[in-house]
Amino acid sequence: MGSVVKGVMIHESLLIHDYATPSFHSSAHSLLRKLRHSNFHIGISFSPSLPHNKVSVLKKMATEYSFDCFLLDDESSVDGVNEITLSWGGIGGKILFLVPSDKKVAFGQLSNLGWIIVFFDVEGAGACESSGVVCISKLEELPMIICSSIRKAIGDGVVTVGYIMKPSREEDFAKRGAFPMNPSPNGLMFLPLTFELPLQSQLQLVDIVLHKATDEIISVDLSCSSESLNKITFSAGMQELQRYMEQDSDCFAIDPLDKIYPVLDRLKIQQILLGLDALNKESCRAIRGPHFLKVNGFNDPDLAQSLSEAKLSLPSIVKPQVACGVADAHSMAITFRVEDFKDLNIPLPAIVQEYVDHSSTIFKIYVLGEQVFYAVKKSIPNADVLTKSSERNEVRPLLFDSLKSLPTSTGHSTGADSIKTNVNSFDLELVTDAANWLARKLDLTIFGFDVVIQEGTGDHVIVDVNYLPSFKEVPDDIAVPAFWNAIRHKFESRKRR
Repeated sequence: MGSVVKGVMIHESLLIHDYATPSFHSSAHSLLRKLRHSNFHIGISFSPSLPHNKVSVLKKMATEYSFDCFLLDDESSVDGVNEITLSWGGIGGKILFLVPSDKKVAFGQLSNLGWIIVFFDVEGAGACESSGVVCISKLEELPMIICSSIRKAIGDGVVTVGYIMKPSREEDFAKRGAFPMNPSPNGLMFLPLTFELPLQSQLQLVDIVLHKATDEIISVDLSCSSESLNKITFSAGMQELQRYMEQDSDCFAIDPLDKIYPVLDRLKIQQILLGLDALNKESCRAIRGPHFLKVNGFNDPDLAQSLSEAKLSLPSIVKPQVACGVADAHSMAITFRVEDFKDLNIPLPAIVQEYVDHSSTIFKIYVLGEQVFYAVKKSIPNADVLTKSSERNEVRPLLFDSLKSLPTSTGHSTGADSIKTNVNSFDLELVTDAANWLARKLDLTIFGFDVVIQEGTGDHVIVDVNYLPSFKEVPDDIAVPAFWNAIRHKFESRKRR
């Protein structure tokens, strides 16, 4: 096994616009965000002759992204290495240095010290290698070069996980240490995928793909009669990724796109949850889904009868059938009277769902492979509290966005004793059985669901199911290794098949 990359240096000229008022390239910001939590030593080099205003910009950005700044003279670059060595100490590996092509003579000699020199914007480069020198033409290619270098040094002992999701979600995972480019203890190396580069060249470096495909949904059509596979329109990039994985059996998703379709459809999930009844035993508390009814319109004269036949009483909670991926998927309403449904401003088709009194306590369940975790959070008040609040404020129905804020009641707070009683009633064994059942039924590796405990009956009711949750309520030192183990186990089991 050769020496792997442990440090990354970037020449300042590749990051800063050469304007009177210097600023960072947009692509530089994207690269720095990805490198910030890569688990490498990261540094920016600059010449002693660099203008003061540029140095100030560099140091400000270095502070923001937790990088180091080093003086590295074009004329005597070898001499400047001593400062880097002293600062980073024995990093236990090689340093990769990204420099502009016009600095080839000045910095090329550093390869004699064991550095990996990557030259930027070489004509006809596109990640070519010649005489031990690597060339790229876009900053976005640098993570590919880093991962390729590590793969060559380690060999088959490392598994490359290519991941794609929106930047804010990526940042949330990365800042908790979940996406290291420097391999994890169980041998996972995370490579950010981008639709700004040809996917094929990126996926040739990847063993397994982690995606949040719902971030790439363009539209969802629930009015058509075809299967779910054709109801969802993904971005062009996600469609290309899906085609590639279908054609190349050596590159596969941790959870294939077709496996997440049920969690996008609240009706489908409700129908699946009906199967939980097989887990329940007489004289024991039950785990179940809520009673529900699909509606295609809110002005149906027989709606009251339909609600009754579905075992639904008021108040009820109304949700769009589309569960995520579109702008109004989280627009919801709590209805207190049948009249509240008239011209209700909730996207159709919709699901009317049983409102379960649960002492304002919800249990967030996270399934990471074979491990199940949970966290306890405050939730919406009981129905009687909401009803009194609605009457007092003359607000009917109660509209809200579940991603932004949940309905509350002024002047009411759930007592600590009530929450404690609810927590003491939580049956982890029952919920774990349900988690394992759902994992088999949905054929998903990483997912989550929400459980509330019904007052009086003690029923554990699953009110929501989602794919690739953030699991941020679980401590990072517990959740992140479990996340890595789930991915590695999925890779090993797929390879055995």
